[in-house]
Amino acid sequence: MSTPSDLPAATLLQRLRAGRLTPLALTEALLERVAEREGAIQAFFALDQDAWRGAARMARPDSPLAGLPVGVKDVLDTADLPSGYGSPIWDGHRPRADAACVALLRAAGGIVAGKTVTTEFATRRPGPTVNPHNPARTPGGSSQGSAAGVAAGFFPLALGTQTGGSVIRPAAFCGVTGFKPSYGMIHRGGMKLMSETLDTIGTMARDVAGCALLAGACAGLDWTPVAGVRPSAPSVALIPGHDEAALAHETRALLERVAAVLSQAGARVSSPSLPEALAAAAAAHPVVMQGETRHALAWELAAAPDQLSAVLREAMDWAGALAPEALPAARETLATGRHAFADLMGEYDLILTASAPGEAPLGLDSTGNPVANLLWTALHAPCITIPAGIGPNGMPLGVQLVGRVGGDAALLAHAAWVEALLG
Repeated sequence: MSTPSDLPAATLLQRLRAGRLTPLALTEALLERVAEREGAIQAFFALDQDAWRGAARMARPDSPLAGLPVGVKDVLDTADLPSGYGSPIWDGHRPRADAACVALLRAAGGIVAGKTVTTEFATRRPGPTVNPHNPARTPGGSSQGSAAGVAAGFFPLALGTQTGGSVIRPAAFCGVTGFKPSYGMIHRGGMKLMSETLDTIGTMARDVAGCALLAGACAGLDWTPVAGVRPSAPSVALIPGHDEAALAHETRALLERVAAVLSQAGARVSSPSLPEALAAAAAAHPVVMQGETRHALAWELAAAPDQLSAVLREAMDWAGALAPEALPAARETLATGRHAFADLMGEYDLILTASAPGEAPLGLDSTGNPVANLLWTALHAPCITIPAGIGPNGMPLGVQLVGRVGGDAALLAHAAWVEALLG
């Protein structure tokens, strides 16, 4: 029989509301799993078990989240736990207030399980977290602790953030579901913001319903009914990405298999060419990301440059060497790409594409290549990764679905349908 640590959020929610499980009993089961595996996985940046238990005792099963614990990425402020942003510069920092999304999840009856490990400022240098499926492989990043924690059964729900591929890629590498909503759908107040144009808060869970539950709570919306909606003959564009050559053979084969499954289930699948404006947006993404990050880290660069990693300083030096007009020009390129994307999505309900180039790579010095994700982030589109297979080295593989900007509920409904077909 499955323990609470291995159950999806929707099942736990049903048991909590029915009185078959108490928030405290759930917490104790999760903390038992943490005691067993956290020493090896290292998903947490900060964990206060007594505070977690205290919140569970006060939780209301009749609230929207009913006492479900949530891992919170350590670029999102919490009033009761430190925020270090993955950098020694911020050691000992204690915010006065919760980030907006954290305050909203608490108001909905969720419990902060702890702060999860992030890469340095959600950018380059990885933290200590390993992949629960193989500790020799990266869990992805930058939301590495959130993805690994859900996969390990430390908490059923987690918050992450994405500037390039920091929700979708680690979720795929760790074999869980990750949802990046449309840009701005979840308020970013209280987030250590790096890229004004790109940064988006997202969710992770064991399935689509869990991601919808938490994202809806943080956005002030109810997306839970979408998991029960069966789309009728959706129109699907199979687009491997702007750099198909970067995809492993197993990823290309997986996309073809999933496309065939969708077609057999009634979807209308075609393979359009990627519009030139979208390819240009992909090329402009690094300029916007690194240029805006350099602005965001102006204080750190001035006050404590020696405490920034060499890889981050290198990226900031690259951005600093750009011509002054490069950043506004790149932003304009992204805006043009978004118009072209809207035209493309006038013909399709969703895009089927890769979640990552392949399996989680060996080694912990890098979190993997965001080539499969950065374009959709640049376009402000909602996207979700669903576990869809196992690679040649026994590691999880996922597929990514992309929807229309603002069409988050429709994407979640399509994703739940695809999830059921692949399950």
